[in-house]
Amino acid sequence: MTAAMVTGLGIAAPSGLGLRDHWASVTAGRNAITPITRFDAGPYPARLAGQITDFDAAQVLPDRLLPQTDRVTQLSLAAADWALADAGLRTEEQPAYGLGVMTASSAGGFEFGQNELRKLWSKGGKHVSAYQSFAWFYAVNTGQIAIRHGLRGPSGVVVSDHAGGLDALAQARRQIRKGTPVIVSGAVDALLCPWGWVAQLAGGRLSTSSSPDHAYLPFDARARGHVPGEGGAILVLEDAAAARRRGARCYGELAGYGATFDPRPGSGRAPGLRRAIEVALDDASVTPADVDVVFADAAGLPDLDRVEAEAVAGVFGRGGVPVTAPKTMTGRLGAGGAPLDVATALIAMAENVIPPTAHVTADPGYALDLVVSPRPAELRVAVVLARGQGGFNSAVVLRTGPEPAADL
Repeated sequence: MTAAMVTGLGIAAPSGLGLRDHWASVTAGRNAITPITRFDAGPYPARLAGQITDFDAAQVLPDRLLPQTDRVTQLSLAAADWALADAGLRTEEQPAYGLGVMTASSAGGFEFGQNELRKLWSKGGKHVSAYQSFAWFYAVNTGQIAIRHGLRGPSGVVVSDHAGGLDALAQARRQIRKGTPVIVSGAVDALLCPWGWVAQLAGGRLSTSSSPDHAYLPFDARARGHVPGEGGAILVLEDAAAARRRGARCYGELAGYGATFDPRPGSGRAPGLRRAIEVALDDASVTPADVDVVFADAAGLPDLDRVEAEAVAGVFGRGGVPVTAPKTMTGRLGAGGAPLDVATALIAMAENVIPPTAHVTADPGYALDLVVSPRPAELRVAVVLARGQGGFNSAVVLRTGPEPAADL
């Protein structure tokens, strides 16, 4: 069966725009979580977020797209541009039906919708933008990326909360195995507006700490919730033979995938995360002993951290594999968080360095080998985990080439 190789990375994250800035930031342990400046968060109990502060859509997108698109789409389009450029792939030279787009979204264009609702109730329906008809939609990022680059192959969107980014990458791999040579995939989310903020507060999982260094502490005895952020990553996945023919560099292979859904609360049945990991390892034909690092979902809530720690220990043994969560420096990015972890893991495999879980003092009760400072290590196989509110569990296995790993 053909292998799906990652040949391009486009990162738009609080830690940096582009893979080099992001990697330098996370390996330095720089915290991108700050007090919210995109709106007045004073009236709300949670006031911290991972914000992208150096993105100017007007510098990277045509003027005509700006009034049509939400910030999430602008970030997605920029990340897709960077991923395709990183892959060295000129889409105009490829068969249009040989390239598709598969993204994930947890909310669509929330800020755009908020602004149009304000116009509706303050001025009337005639003042609502016609672009509202698609700018809010979950699939808008897929559509806009496909239109911008002329990609007419299999395309779609996956909605499974924070697990969606891994599910989209897996769907991209399915399309490659069915014969589409290239799929642009991943996710970006951006919910830092009052409407998006109250929606996230309703989930009951946000940290109300006012200290950026102590607000998001997964696997720490002080854990009391997570900090949201905006951003994510778009990746270029490519059939291995097609990538080889055009001499593309490869970051690694998306070698395995597993997804499960948790049982009904109170059923007495075990959570599904461990099974998702086991399915992904089996799909990749690797054993737990082959895995060099796990990028954790890292919910930051004691009960969910316990479930994840027990799943990891159940598969790999107590302290049996290094575990890291660099998202402690960006916040949880919705559907965009897991693709960013995949991108980070692939860079880590090229650099043979595990990025740290910042600010955390690991609770020994979790029995995890939690990496809290950059750790040199030979990395050939990595596992990335993600969970979505409501019971979604996903895991992917990444493996270095047959082709040489890409250089940064």
